[in-house]
Amino acid sequence: MSSSRKEMVLGLFLAGYGHHVASWRNPDVNEKGPMDLEHLIHISHLAEEAKFDLLFLADSLFISEKSHPNIISRFEPLTLLSVLSTHTKDIGLAATASTTYSEPFHLARAFSSLDHLSSGRAAWNIVTSSIENTAQNFNGTRHMEHELRYERAEEFVDVTKKLWDSWNSEGLVRNRETGEFVNSDAFEPISHKGKHFSVKGPLNISKSPQGYPLLIQAGSSPTGTSLASKVADVVFTAQSQLSDARSFYKTLKTKVEDAGRKPEDTLIMPGIFPVLGRTQKEAEENYKELQDLILPEVGLPILSEYIKQDLTDIPLETKFTDINFESTAEGVKSRFEVIYNDAKVNDLTLEEVYKKVAGSRGHNIFVGTPEGLADELEHWFNEDGCDGFNIMPPALPAQFEIFVREVVPILQERELFKSDYRPGTLREKFGLENR
Repeated sequence: MSSSRKEMVLGLFLAGYGHHVASWRNPDVNEKGPMDLEHLIHISHLAEEAKFDLLFLADSLFISEKSHPNIISRFEPLTLLSVLSTHTKDIGLAATASTTYSEPFHLARAFSSLDHLSSGRAAWNIVTSSIENTAQNFNGTRHMEHELRYERAEEFVDVTKKLWDSWNSEGLVRNRETGEFVNSDAFEPISHKGKHFSVKGPLNISKSPQGYPLLIQAGSSPTGTSLASKVADVVFTAQSQLSDARSFYKTLKTKVEDAGRKPEDTLIMPGIFPVLGRTQKEAEENYKELQDLILPEVGLPILSEYIKQDLTDIPLETKFTDINFESTAEGVKSRFEVIYNDAKVNDLTLEEVYKKVAGSRGHNIFVGTPEGLADELEHWFNEDGCDGFNIMPPALPAQFEIFVREVVPILQERELFKSDYRPGTLREKFGLENR
């Protein structure tokens, strides 16, 4: 079920060092990465100059020595995007925030603030937090189980929408002559009482330019896509095979329509991890250089986290499909399926899988020239595999500079990507209505 979009949308998945797990070891990568504000401002400028639609920040509320270097020490996403909003003009600003370890009033206020500060460019990536140990940072000992997290998330989004709607867009009068500061119906309590939340309201900030931020959902599990079909304007996903992407695209678009919404109002953006070079040989050398920096003691634990199984005692030359996997009921279900299917199609060993997964976190890897990447993006787009892409440069700034300088112009020449921004808020830029 195609959305019939003429142009693809592009997001930059901003990770300070780059998405490759060992990119920080590369001498050409910014040394401070996610903690270097000037570096992040520079990357944001590059993305906006290239007319990217979104600047996206992931987040994690639990870290260990096994965490990705980009996560271990980094700025809080909403705080950082508030700063970046003063250095950009058009690009969307998307922050990840958890419905499991936050409260609706707090997040509704924070995202409305970002929307005001950015003149209507805020976006919320709705996640339920899949890392079990996160509970230990929030007075808990046991992580909420998968289905219950999504049940809570659905009510959470409902409450935040009610809070955003608690203000009339014309509520603030500020009439100095009459002394009228707000009109009589400026705002009203929401008086929500549900299974997970009891919130009176109203919100203590006036209605923002978009009304609601652009709503994003990340993940491809059945429960996740059920939530996405009801609320998401954008879905971030991970497929490494076009056949899987097409199947996901068709299924989700159908779910969106079944939920009473227009299929074209939910855009699907798989992640892609492009390793570029002037020639195919140079690109492969760039990729090998990064892959060789991954130590087994780094790569195996990352893979084990997705599989929810300790793999350290299994010989690295073992075929991945020969491993006896336990249940992944509480893990990242959809990501495991992507990893397993890719290993099956490409007949990969455990070592090859851990390097591939650790390097790109299971997203689609492209190794080749800018023109070859443009061909790949065009093929996926035209074959209803997606509405656009979340670009995950492996190393910053060099690999993103190549994408901006050489891939974007090809896409624009082919009339697959815009040459300038639409006017208005982020929702209006996406062809959606303000709420």
